[in-house]
Amino acid sequence: MQFGRLRRREFISLLSGAAAGWPLAAHAQQPERMRRIGVLMNLAADDPQGQARLAGFQQTLQQLGWNDGRNVGIDIRWHENDADRARRYAHELVALAPDIFLADASVSVAALQHVTRTLPIVFANVADPVGAGFVDSLSRPSGNATGFMVFEYGFSGKWLELLKQIAPQVTRAAVIRDPAISVGTAQFGVIQAVAPALGVEVIPIGVRDSGEIERAVEAFARSANGGLIGAAYLPAVTRDLIITLAARHKLPAVYPFRYMVAAGGLVSYGPDLIDEFQRAAGYVDRILKGAKPADLPVQAPTKYELVVNLKTAKALGLERPASVLARADEALE
Repeated sequence: MQFGRLRRREFISLLSGAAAGWPLAAHAQQPERMRRIGVLMNLAADDPQGQARLAGFQQTLQQLGWNDGRNVGIDIRWHENDADRARRYAHELVALAPDIFLADASVSVAALQHVTRTLPIVFANVADPVGAGFVDSLSRPSGNATGFMVFEYGFSGKWLELLKQIAPQVTRAAVIRDPAISVGTAQFGVIQAVAPALGVEVIPIGVRDSGEIERAVEAFARSANGGLIGAAYLPAVTRDLIITLAARHKLPAVYPFRYMVAAGGLVSYGPDLIDEFQRAAGYVDRILKGAKPADLPVQAPTKYELVVNLKTAKALGLERPASVLARADEALE
């Protein structure tokens, strides 16, 4: 009898010990929670610049412990700066029930906020998030979006200063911008304000269609001492056309981003957009871990780059400007 009771006690003890380990074993076997990120990009899917921005974002996410296919899934749409397509893709992405969005440029943010004012949005490459109504203020966004500004409007005047430094003979500058968006109008206003002190007359050129741009630049180039400024937020087809027209008419031109100089433009000065998308990954990481967009301030760029294309300078007959080259982050041969 005593022996039987002992065996029963041993059996119950063994059973209890095994049961105690079951929750741990079951927990260890549960897959890691999968989070989802919806990405709305402003360029074409085959655009090298767009791919570089996305790669910078994904690489930083991985460094922060988010691995695509293991604990995070990334759904990407490319709208090529088309507002109608952006809105359609925004609806598609929201229907996938992501935890958070990454939005490239203002068109993407506007499309997403048209569909949702609750799901978190981290943006990059946006010029005026307050003026566009995406956030209430830079320090306290207050809504469902926050992120990284591409630059302030006042920065635009530096492009005209740079044009005058690299091509001192310039007395006329055509500013190619989109008059249909507030950014294009504001940037032209800043450039126009600094022009008298530099002894330069500025002329606006709209970007409604390629034919209009080509005719306007051709007419502008008939007079001497001209130069071009390609303002920010130009469609890919437009920036390529401007580079081609500048070369054809021997016009020195300043651009906002490095990739335009890599494509044959003369000189650029502006933020490092890859860096912006890497920093955006940091905000996505923080929000996925519990932070709220309303509590994360909108940040300005921290990394600017001045890039000169020496081959283009030579083709334009420009001497190597020592003052510009001394400050350049990169000189492309």
